[in-house]
Amino acid sequence: MAERKRWYIVQTYSGQENSVKKDLLRRIDSMGMNDLIFEVIVPEETIVETKADGTEKEKIKQMFPGYVFVQMIDKEDSWFVVRNTPKVTGFLGSSGGGTKPVPLEDAEMDAILYKIGVKQKPTFEHYLNKEVEIISGTYNGQIGKVSQVNADQNIAIVEIQFFGRATPVEVEIESLKILI
Repeated sequence: MAERKRWYIVQTYSGQENSVKKDLLRRIDSMGMNDLIFEVIVPEETIVETKADGTEKEKIKQMFPGYVFVQMIDKEDSWFVVRNTPKVTGFLGSSGGGTKPVPLEDAEMDAILYKIGVKQKPTFEHYLNKEVEIISGTYNGQIGKVSQVNADQNIAIVEIQFFGRATPVEVEIESLKILI
Protein backbone atom coordinates (compact mmCIF):
# COMPACT_ATOMS: atom_id res chain seq x y z
CA MET A 1 0.00 0.00 0.00
CA ALA A 2 1.35 3.41 -0.95
CA GLU A 3 1.94 5.81 1.90
CA ARG A 4 -0.36 8.81 1.81
CA LYS A 5 0.33 12.47 2.36
CA ARG A 6 -0.92 13.71 5.73
CA TRP A 7 -0.80 17.06 7.50
CA TYR A 8 1.17 17.44 10.72
CA ILE A 9 1.54 20.34 13.12
CA VAL A 10 5.08 21.41 13.94
CA GLN A 11 5.75 23.41 17.10
CA THR A 12 8.16 26.34 16.81
CA TYR A 13 9.37 29.21 18.92
CA SER A 14 6.64 31.84 18.94
CA GLY A 15 7.25 34.53 16.32
CA GLN A 16 9.58 32.26 14.33
CA GLU A 17 6.94 30.54 12.18
CA ASN A 18 7.91 32.19 8.87
CA SER A 19 11.62 31.71 9.59
CA VAL A 20 11.01 28.00 10.20
CA LYS A 21 8.97 27.79 7.00
CA LYS A 22 11.81 29.34 4.96
CA ASP A 23 14.46 27.14 6.61
CA LEU A 24 12.36 24.02 6.14
CA LEU A 25 11.69 24.75 2.45
CA ARG A 26 15.42 25.30 1.94
CA ARG A 27 16.25 22.02 3.73
CA ILE A 28 13.67 20.10 1.67
CA ASP A 29 15.34 21.28 -1.55
CA SER A 30 18.93 20.80 -0.42
CA MET A 31 18.29 17.33 1.04
CA GLY A 32 16.16 16.13 -1.90
CA MET A 33 13.04 15.53 0.21
CA ASN A 34 10.50 16.84 -2.34
CA ASP A 35 9.08 13.33 -2.74
CA LEU A 36 8.31 13.05 1.01
CA ILE A 37 7.59 16.62 2.18
CA PHE A 38 5.14 18.52 -0.02
CA GLU A 39 3.78 21.70 1.55
CA VAL A 40 4.68 23.98 4.43
CA ILE A 41 2.19 26.66 5.47
CA VAL A 42 1.84 29.25 8.20
CA PRO A 43 -1.89 30.09 8.34
CA GLU A 44 -2.43 33.84 8.46
CA GLU A 45 -5.46 36.09 8.28
CA THR A 46 -5.86 39.78 7.56
CA ILE A 47 -7.60 41.75 10.27
CA VAL A 48 -8.59 45.41 10.31
CA GLU A 49 -7.63 47.36 13.41
CA THR A 50 -9.23 50.70 14.24
CA LYS A 51 -6.82 53.12 15.90
CA ALA A 52 -7.77 55.69 18.54
CA ASP A 53 -7.96 58.45 15.89
CA GLY A 54 -10.52 56.40 13.92
CA THR A 55 -8.22 55.33 11.09
CA GLU A 56 -8.23 51.70 10.04
CA LYS A 57 -5.15 49.65 9.37
CA GLU A 58 -4.93 46.16 7.92
CA LYS A 59 -2.69 43.78 9.81
CA ILE A 60 -1.65 40.21 9.06
CA LYS A 61 -2.07 37.97 12.09
CA GLN A 62 -0.90 34.40 12.69
CA MET A 63 -3.93 32.15 13.15
CA PHE A 64 -1.92 29.63 15.17
CA PRO A 65 1.08 31.33 16.82
CA GLY A 66 3.93 28.91 17.42
CA TYR A 67 2.77 26.37 14.82
CA VAL A 68 3.65 25.49 11.23
CA PHE A 69 1.64 22.98 9.18
CA VAL A 70 3.57 20.44 7.10
CA GLN A 71 2.13 18.03 4.54
CA MET A 72 4.35 14.98 4.29
CA ILE A 73 4.58 11.22 4.16
CA ASP A 74 5.65 10.10 7.62
CA LYS A 75 8.91 8.26 7.07
CA GLU A 76 12.01 8.26 9.22
CA ASP A 77 13.81 10.62 6.79
CA SER A 78 10.99 13.19 6.49
CA TRP A 79 10.37 13.17 10.23
CA PHE A 80 14.11 13.70 10.87
CA VAL A 81 14.42 16.63 8.43
CA VAL A 82 11.44 18.49 9.93
CA ARG A 83 12.29 17.70 13.55
CA ASN A 84 15.90 18.86 13.19
CA THR A 85 15.11 22.17 11.48
CA PRO A 86 16.40 25.11 13.57
CA LYS A 87 13.77 26.68 15.90
CA VAL A 88 11.51 23.60 15.68
CA THR A 89 10.66 22.29 19.14
CA GLY A 90 8.74 19.19 18.06
CA PHE A 91 5.58 17.82 16.54
CA LEU A 92 2.19 18.39 18.13
CA GLY A 93 0.88 15.00 19.23
CA SER A 94 4.31 13.45 19.71
CA SER A 95 5.48 12.84 23.24
CA GLY A 96 9.12 13.12 22.18
CA GLY A 97 11.77 10.46 22.54
CA GLY A 98 11.41 9.40 18.92
CA THR A 99 7.66 8.73 19.00
CA LYS A 100 5.85 9.38 15.73
CA PRO A 101 3.57 12.42 15.45
CA VAL A 102 -0.18 12.14 15.09
CA PRO A 103 -1.52 13.53 11.78
CA LEU A 104 -4.45 15.91 11.53
CA GLU A 105 -7.77 14.57 10.29
CA ASP A 106 -8.49 15.62 6.70
CA ALA A 107 -11.64 17.52 7.73
CA GLU A 108 -9.70 19.53 10.34
CA MET A 109 -7.05 20.57 7.84
CA ASP A 110 -9.62 21.26 5.11
CA ALA A 111 -11.36 23.77 7.42
CA ILE A 112 -8.05 25.64 7.87
CA LEU A 113 -7.23 25.52 4.15
CA TYR A 114 -10.71 26.85 3.27
CA LYS A 115 -10.36 29.69 5.78
CA ILE A 116 -6.98 30.89 4.45
CA GLY A 117 -8.08 30.49 0.81
CA VAL A 118 -5.59 27.78 -0.18
CA LYS A 119 -8.40 25.36 -1.00
CA GLN A 120 -11.85 26.13 -2.35
CA LYS A 121 -14.82 24.55 -0.63
CA PRO A 122 -16.89 22.46 -3.04
CA THR A 123 -20.23 24.03 -3.94
CA PHE A 124 -22.01 20.86 -5.08
CA GLU A 125 -23.94 22.99 -7.61
CA HIS A 126 -23.67 20.10 -10.08
CA TYR A 127 -26.33 18.26 -8.03
CA LEU A 128 -29.00 20.92 -8.65
CA ASN A 129 -32.01 19.68 -10.68
CA LYS A 130 -30.41 16.24 -11.07
CA GLU A 131 -32.15 12.97 -10.42
CA VAL A 132 -30.42 11.18 -7.56
CA GLU A 133 -30.64 7.99 -5.56
CA ILE A 134 -30.27 8.21 -1.81
CA ILE A 135 -27.76 5.49 -0.91
CA SER A 136 -27.77 5.67 2.91
CA GLY A 137 -29.80 6.91 5.84
CA THR A 138 -33.52 7.02 6.50
CA TYR A 139 -34.49 7.44 2.85
CA ASN A 140 -32.09 4.77 1.51
CA GLY A 141 -33.19 3.53 -1.92
CA GLN A 142 -35.46 6.49 -2.66
CA ILE A 143 -35.07 8.37 -5.94
CA GLY A 144 -35.74 12.08 -6.23
CA LYS A 145 -34.69 15.40 -7.69
CA VAL A 146 -32.34 17.86 -5.94
CA SER A 147 -33.98 21.27 -5.51
CA GLN A 148 -31.48 22.99 -3.17
CA VAL A 149 -27.88 22.55 -2.01
CA ASN A 150 -26.30 23.94 1.15
CA ALA A 151 -22.53 23.41 0.74
CA ASP A 152 -21.72 24.93 4.15
CA GLN A 153 -23.71 22.23 5.93
CA ASN A 154 -23.12 19.52 3.27
CA ILE A 155 -26.84 18.92 2.81
CA ALA A 156 -29.24 18.87 -0.10
CA ILE A 157 -33.01 19.14 -0.34
CA VAL A 158 -34.27 16.21 -2.40
CA GLU A 159 -37.86 15.95 -3.52
CA ILE A 160 -38.96 12.33 -3.26
CA GLN A 161 -42.38 10.81 -3.93
CA PHE A 162 -44.47 10.11 -0.82
CA PHE A 163 -48.06 9.00 -1.39
CA GLY A 164 -48.05 10.40 -4.93
CA ARG A 165 -46.74 13.85 -4.13
CA ALA A 166 -43.28 15.42 -4.13
CA THR A 167 -42.01 15.78 -0.58
CA PRO A 168 -38.80 17.71 0.20
CA VAL A 169 -36.38 15.90 2.53
CA GLU A 170 -33.00 17.00 3.85
CA VAL A 171 -30.18 14.58 3.03
CA GLU A 172 -26.39 14.64 3.48
CA ILE A 173 -24.67 15.19 0.13
CA GLU A 174 -22.41 12.15 0.72
CA SER A 175 -25.60 10.01 0.71
CA LEU A 176 -26.47 10.94 -2.88
CA LYS A 177 -25.63 9.22 -6.14
CA ILE A 178 -26.41 11.06 -9.36
CA LEU A 179 -28.38 8.91 -11.80
CA ILE A 180 -27.48 9.14 -15.47
